[in-house]
Amino acid sequence: MSFINGIGLISPQKTVAPTEFLEEVAEYTADYLRCIEPVYRTYIDPIQSRRMSRLVKMGITAAKMSIAEAELAMPDAIITGTGLGSVEDTEKILGDLIITEKFLNPTPFIQSTYNTISSQVAIQLKCLNYNSTYVHRTFSFESGLIDGLMQIEEQTASDVLVGAIDEMTMNHLQITRRVGQWKREPVNNLTLLQTKTPGALAGEGAAFFVVGAEKQVSTYAMLQDVATCININGSFRPDSFLRDFTGKHGLSLQDIDLVILGLNGDCNHDPTYLQFANQYFPGKSLAWYKHLCGEYHTATGFGLYVAANILKHQVYPGILHLNQVRPTRLKNILIYNHFRNVNHSFLLVKGC
Repeated sequence: MSFINGIGLISPQKTVAPTEFLEEVAEYTADYLRCIEPVYRTYIDPIQSRRMSRLVKMGITAAKMSIAEAELAMPDAIITGTGLGSVEDTEKILGDLIITEKFLNPTPFIQSTYNTISSQVAIQLKCLNYNSTYVHRTFSFESGLIDGLMQIEEQTASDVLVGAIDEMTMNHLQITRRVGQWKREPVNNLTLLQTKTPGALAGEGAAFFVVGAEKQVSTYAMLQDVATCININGSFRPDSFLRDFTGKHGLSLQDIDLVILGLNGDCNHDPTYLQFANQYFPGKSLAWYKHLCGEYHTATGFGLYVAANILKHQVYPGILHLNQVRPTRLKNILIYNHFRNVNHSFLLVKGC
C-alpha cells in the first residue's frame, strides 16, 4: 500500500491546468483523440525543446507537473511504462530509409528507443537513482506500478515516479486499423457506446504519478494493489482471481463502492466488461473513462487519474457514469481493464 502524492497528466481533456475535476469536457468527432498540449517553455528550456520529440516533451512535462504537486525534490526511482514508445520518431527513421534513401538524422534514431522518456526525465531532474522502462503492451503501466510498489514495500525507495505514456500517429492508426483494432470512420467520443461497431476509438496520453510511502498534504488516495493476468485459451477465471485480489486487503466484493471499467466502444469486446460487472458487482455503481482519453496501451494511467481525483475531491462527475446507480460512499474503487480479452488488469484504490 502506497500513497499517490502527485499527478501530472497531459490528455485529450483539459487536464494540464484544470479549474475543477472534469468540469469542462472536450468533445471530438475524429479518428483518434489527440492530446491538448501545454506551453512547453513553461517546463522545458526552449533550446533543449527544439531537439525533443512530442512524446518526450509530453513525458517530461507530465513528470515535472507531478513532482511539483508533490513538492518532491528528487524521486528515489523513475519508472515508465509505454506500449509503443516514440512511434513518430520511428516513422521518421523508416521514412528516411524507405522513401528518401538518405543518411539518417541521429536525433530521431536516439529518441526512438523505448527508454528515452525515463532517461530524459532523469536528465532534466539530474536524477542518478534507479531508472527503468517497461514495454509490456497493455501491461506496461501496471508493470511499472508493481515495480514501484515493491520498492516501497522493500524500503529500497520512499518516493517513486511512475509514468504511463503513449502517442498515436495517422500512419500507425491506419496500419493497425487493418486488423480491426480501431473504428473505420470518425466517431463522436461522447456517444461512443451508441456506435455498436467493431474497433475502439484510439487515443493517447502522458500520465505521471508520485507514489510515496508516507501520506502528504497533497495526497490523493492510497494505491493498495495492482494485479495482472493473461487469458491464455480461456484460462482466466475472474471469480477466484478477483476474490483473492480484494481478500488479501481485508475487503469483500461488497466493500467496493465504485467499479471503473475500460470500455472503449468496441462491440466485440465491451460485453466482457458488462458481463464482469453484472456477475460480480450487481447493483453497484459503474463508471468508464476511455470516451475521454481514447484507447491506447497505457490508458489505465488516465483511469488511475480519474479514481484518485474521485477519492480526493469526493466528487463523481456525471460524464463518468455508466449506469444510474449512485454510490452511498466513495472509499474503495476498483479499476478493471482488459485488452481484447487477453491482458486483464486490476487496480485497487482507497480513499485516505
